[in-house]
Amino acid sequence: MPKYSVIIPVYDRPDEVDELLTSASKQVLATDGDGRVPSFEVIVVEDGSTVTCEKVCRRHADLDIKYYVKPNGGPGPARNYGAERATGEWLIVLDSDVILPPGYLQAIDDELAAAPADAFGGPDRAHPDFTPTQKAINYAMTSFFTTGGIRGGKQKLDRFYPRSFNMGVRADLWRRLGGFRPMRFGEDIDFSYRIVESGARCRLFPRAWVWHKRRTDFRKFFRQVRNSGIARINLHLLHPGTLKVVHALPAVFTTGVAGLALVFAAGAVLTVAGLVAGCQPGCNMGLILAYGGAALMVCALLPLLLYAIIIACDSTLRNRSLHVGLLSVPAAFIQLTGYGSGFLSAAWKRLVLRQKGEGFDFSSNQTFYG
Repeated sequence: MPKYSVIIPVYDRPDEVDELLTSASKQVLATDGDGRVPSFEVIVVEDGSTVTCEKVCRRHADLDIKYYVKPNGGPGPARNYGAERATGEWLIVLDSDVILPPGYLQAIDDELAAAPADAFGGPDRAHPDFTPTQKAINYAMTSFFTTGGIRGGKQKLDRFYPRSFNMGVRADLWRRLGGFRPMRFGEDIDFSYRIVESGARCRLFPRAWVWHKRRTDFRKFFRQVRNSGIARINLHLLHPGTLKVVHALPAVFTTGVAGLALVFAAGAVLTVAGLVAGCQPGCNMGLILAYGGAALMVCALLPLLLYAIIIACDSTLRNRSLHVGLLSVPAAFIQLTGYGSGFLSAAWKRLVLRQKGEGFDFSSNQTFYG
């Protein structure tokens, strides 16, 4: 029986799976205390793809690989499908868009040997070969100036909650908790909350990191982070007490940006009105209005400009690339306003209007999967 079962749900991403399996084939595990070499199997679950990775899996016959096809149902059910067919003591869940560094599995083995755990997770990084946009998105998701650094693998809120791009759980614990619930998004955090609430030991393994591509363009990135903002409110309803002040900060940022945009627009109107009035003979009030409007515009732009400069400089230094640094500015604004707008929208609908939200039925106070 293998010690580890690596579960990879995939939808229309054969090229990414090829890269991931190639990196998995380079994993080497040292002998344990009993003189045995821990083994691992790879389970690929094709979740109703129109472009399958069956041929890719066949090319990686050097791995103990199992390939399954199921109707499309989302990543959570696909992971559960793989877990039901896994034989390992540990279930490791990876997203299809990650690449493993050579020492990934050994780092996990070393951590488990050093201290007990029932579940774990690791951080992610940007690969040197990633595009500038991918590196900028990675910066936006991990920087102290955007997320407080809590996604970077060094800092956290109060407890560590692993994410599904890089998560490990004891197989018996997974089955006892029932795995992932069929939520459209936020299902990995929900599962992590249930792991911690069960009393299980959940740890961060800093050296068990992966290269993570995240999203490849800003449009997809905005949709991803907006869904994360929506999920945060749904998770608050499913797990009361988990909503922290830091989760609301992007909403504060979004509200602030909207307010500054209104101030800028008001200043522009005053400036134009003042210039038009100033064209009239003897109308000094027009010039006063124009100067006042210009001052409002400058006051509205200064905070945003200062933040943009901080982001550009910090990202340029971290990534050693001015190009990535400049792209990190829109990435940071998208990360914060996307999450913030989703958070505010869901808070209004779920908490104020009391509408039924995904994963929750207000009428029965029970989980809702319809």
